[in-house]
Amino acid sequence: MSRSAHPAGPRYADVLPEGHYTAPPTDLNALDPRVWSRTVTRNAEGAATVGGIDVKRLAEEFGTPAYFLDEDDFRARCRAWRDAFGDEADVFYAGKAFLSRAVVRWLHEEGLNLDVCSAGELATALDAGMPAERIALHGNNKSAEEITRAVEAGVGRIVLDSFQEIVRVAHIAERLGKRQRVQIRVTVGVEAHTHEFIATAHEDQKFGLALAGGQAAEAVRRALKLDGLEVIGIHSHIGSQIFDTSGFEVAAHRVVGLLKEIRDEHGIELPEIDLGGGLGIAYTPEDDPREPHEIAKALGDIVTRECAAAGLAVPRLSVEPGRAIVGPTAFTLYEVGTIKELPGLRTYVSVDGGMSDNIRTALYDAEYSVALVSRTSTAAPMLSRVVGKHCESGDIVVRDAFLPADLAPGDLLAVPATGAYCRSMASNYNHALRPPVVAVKDGAARVIVRRETEEDLLRLDVG
Repeated sequence: MSRSAHPAGPRYADVLPEGHYTAPPTDLNALDPRVWSRTVTRNAEGAATVGGIDVKRLAEEFGTPAYFLDEDDFRARCRAWRDAFGDEADVFYAGKAFLSRAVVRWLHEEGLNLDVCSAGELATALDAGMPAERIALHGNNKSAEEITRAVEAGVGRIVLDSFQEIVRVAHIAERLGKRQRVQIRVTVGVEAHTHEFIATAHEDQKFGLALAGGQAAEAVRRALKLDGLEVIGIHSHIGSQIFDTSGFEVAAHRVVGLLKEIRDEHGIELPEIDLGGGLGIAYTPEDDPREPHEIAKALGDIVTRECAAAGLAVPRLSVEPGRAIVGPTAFTLYEVGTIKELPGLRTYVSVDGGMSDNIRTALYDAEYSVALVSRTSTAAPMLSRVVGKHCESGDIVVRDAFLPADLAPGDLLAVPATGAYCRSMASNYNHALRPPVVAVKDGAARVIVRRETEEDLLRLDVG
């Protein structure tokens, strides 16, 4: 049977696992605004454009695979989060989602703060001009060197993650003649509805100090006694890719309960509370994320209500969106290579990237959308699996999708919503060269992270 003869009938529903597409979309050429960045559209010739530039032109100039980041969309999302929370709260962009010097400059210009979790992220932030007082340092195992650099630079806060780190940060701060502002990260026992590897608030995991059993209260007790530390608040993070605020409600209730214990025992009210990030984005049209203003109102109401019940003044609230800002603003562009039909099952479509530029499908069973973007097609839909070129059977980019049955080598496919974690988690597996990140705005495109070269790989190989 030829690919063009595939029926779009019930047997697709038999093949697809529960929760995936059970029928082809009505229009394979549509670029659903729920999953694509705001300036993506199709031109009169049928090719997709971003920032006014045809993807075929982008592929010719920058090659594939490549990440294309919609700068206008990124900046608009920064402003939406900043405006939603207003002057009475702080928005820290979570740099782990994706960080570069250009991104740091955009954050600075749009009035956001920055959360970093490594020496490299801190170096990038400082080099690009982010004021140190607007930087927070995270991490479950910060080295003495990382802490020293952060304290010397004057970062606005360090989030303490263990009893050993309390002593370590205090000692370094005292040695440098400084008093470092810190928050205590607590695990609140909330099971966020997310993948096991990205749920971070249940007790059996590496982050934070548990409320259960009194570890968090003891951490505060110890930190308050040390001259090198100024304890300014409590930090909580319940997971990633979360679509409702019910988990945050439970977390806020328990964190405020700790604030009340601290007041009753020590006679002080800590002035800040950070509820972390983790709000989800739309990877497929079935995802339904909440808007920043909805999130801000919900979290603000939750904290205000809990503090009123506890008889506490409302502390200054912080949140840490990373994925929610950068995730929807970029797509990955690939060129189709081999196309392999498995009669009665699906068609495997191989592209020139894979798990080295998007590990999330293999690591988290993440779901993505995909579209033919170099042209439109009126061909029938075929059930497809978009895979990479690596020597791994798990090298899957999009597990189940419908693509036109006339798809051919040389066509361009794009996977939207790859702005978060794809470049950050990219690797050189099979000695692949990590793709560039290209910012697109108002008809102009510029590389902000260049493509790796073979010389880059060989330079590190000193044997």
